[in-house]
Amino acid sequence: MSVGVVGAGRVGPALAAALRLAGHRPVAASGVSDASRGRAAELLPGVPLVDPAEVLARSELVLLTVPDDALPDLVSGLARTGAVRPGQLVAHTSGRFGISVLEPALRAGALPLALHPVMTFTGTAVDVQRLAGCAFGVTAPQELRLAAEALVIEMGGEPEWIAEAARPLYHAALAIGANHLVTLVNQSMDLLRATGVQAPDRMLGPLLGAALDNALRSGDAALTGPVARGDAGTVAAHVEELRRSAPGTVAGYLAMARATADRALAHGLLRPGPAEALLDVLAAAGAPGNPPDDGSSGGAGPAGGAPRTPGDDPDDGRGDRDGRGDDGGADRGDGRDGEAGA
Repeated sequence: MSVGVVGAGRVGPALAAALRLAGHRPVAASGVSDASRGRAAELLPGVPLVDPAEVLARSELVLLTVPDDALPDLVSGLARTGAVRPGQLVAHTSGRFGISVLEPALRAGALPLALHPVMTFTGTAVDVQRLAGCAFGVTAPQELRLAAEALVIEMGGEPEWIAEAARPLYHAALAIGANHLVTLVNQSMDLLRATGVQAPDRMLGPLLGAALDNALRSGDAALTGPVARGDAGTVAAHVEELRRSAPGTVAGYLAMARATADRALAHGLLRPGPAEALLDVLAAAGAPGNPPDDGSSGGAGPAGGAPRTPGDDPDDGRGDRDGRGDDGGADRGDGRDGEAGA
């Protein structure tokens, strides 16, 4: 089957490369940034870069791998211009959307699929290997169920069916578990560097690996630490020090501490007595008149909560505020570059 990619970000070329290994033929991709061209050249050698309408003209299966917010307008535009053909498989990789976003293409006769790989992508050949065993959140009409499952399996993945109405909650769950985890880990490493630790990644690696493994295996029974134990004095000391050294992290610390306390209470790990003292500390720390600093006073560094050191300019490093480099591309507005992944 001929395969085309609209949006040569980090995701599309990897999926098309995996389909090539399964015997399909990538025939065209769209992308205008230098990063997109480089990814296409590495992962899809010999595949021409053309405009989106031409990708659809050449392809039996079209992968729409653009940012979530760009997807509705892209689909509408392609359908409006007559680029979509009856019987053409049109699949997007957004976690947020099901197949309703493909309604304009469906009206033109397309066969709609939502195939979301539950993985972060680097934009390199390693992504193709990492697709082995990767879960895909799949939404499709019942009559296309076998086709959707077959495509996922051919890419090395494992299909997991997600109801149309459940897509937003499904994607929010993944964002909490993966995207926010990156922020928490980097905040932790920033704080460790401020204490003089030279290799915080090496220090945290075994701890984080064990914590993640225990959480996946044991659920709330894996909760440990001062909040789960009800060590109110320790938590109060944490908040005091974070206000002084890294005020941009306080709001997140308090929110996660409260969520951890709630789960520890519900699971019976946190006893009512210690819980009361702990919750009093958390309530006082976030009460009006003593609000958690959001970093706007200058305490947060470029990492959104990095520790303050003497002489810091609070605006240092903020020129590239999103920190994504070309991820999503400078061409996001035209719907031709970008990514959609976990």
